[in-house]
Amino acid sequence: MTPGRWFAFAVALLVGAGPALAGAAQAAAAAPRRVADDLARSVEVGAAPLRIVSLTPGATEMLFAAGAGAQLIATVEYSSEPPAARGVPRSGDVAAIDMERLVALRPGVVIAWPAGGNPAQRAKIAALGIPLYEQQVARLGDLPGSLRRLGVLAGTEPRAERAAAALQARLDALERTYSAGTAGRGPTVLLQVWNRPVYTIGGRHLMSDALALCGARNVFADLPEPAPLVDTEAVIARDPDIILAAAPPREGAAWVADWQRFPSLAAVRNHRVVAFENQALSRLGPSVLDATEDLCRTIARLSRGSS
Repeated sequence: MTPGRWFAFAVALLVGAGPALAGAAQAAAAAPRRVADDLARSVEVGAAPLRIVSLTPGATEMLFAAGAGAQLIATVEYSSEPPAARGVPRSGDVAAIDMERLVALRPGVVIAWPAGGNPAQRAKIAALGIPLYEQQVARLGDLPGSLRRLGVLAGTEPRAERAAAALQARLDALERTYSAGTAGRGPTVLLQVWNRPVYTIGGRHLMSDALALCGARNVFADLPEPAPLVDTEAVIARDPDIILAAAPPREGAAWVADWQRFPSLAAVRNHRVVAFENQALSRLGPSVLDATEDLCRTIARLSRGSS
């Protein structure tokens, strides 16, 4: 029995429910809708509200912003934004979910991240006939549209539209403040996302887009990989103006200290190697704009010559 038919059957068993009420409930539950996800795929779901399972922290945050937090029945570890998300039951993490628990929850739709997570589990979810909605934000400018589509999915369009408009206004304000008129003349930045070995971000990563919004240039923007491994010789050859150690909390100072071994780097000579421990910069939800504004302020301060 499908989730829609099970719902209609349960309603029909309510005390005092007559044939007309049961028939209306069954018709409503059985009427499918088709919605477009972020990959422009057509996904068939039931009537809103839905029983939603989110497989990424970013999608969880986006659902709350779209006004659909009450429809979330499960999410994954590290779904900490907004604070209300911390009370949603967990079904695993981004890499692996509890499939038995997922099936037992009878979700009306599962929201996944196509660029990460566990492809085999996503394929299994689809094979089980559970609607799979792909939510993906590749650029900061994708946030408002993605939010609107989630509003359509959850039947919360007015709330989602207001949130999307607010996001767009913030993006426009950040661009006016930090990147308007820079025309590629901003400082070059190495955004270090891991040490020993050093990993950075390529030009297609959301954080590279954040650098551009701040009027800066990703010194490894030409690399196609989302998170390429680079050696110190490559960093020295490109000699970035600024090095930002996007480290986990309380680890940034050690990353910064590592770079002091290379005094030939302009960033080291000019005291422009600093820790940036705002973890929201890697979160694919609305709070990434708070982190981006923090990033812009940091770059602007360093560009003025203050460390």
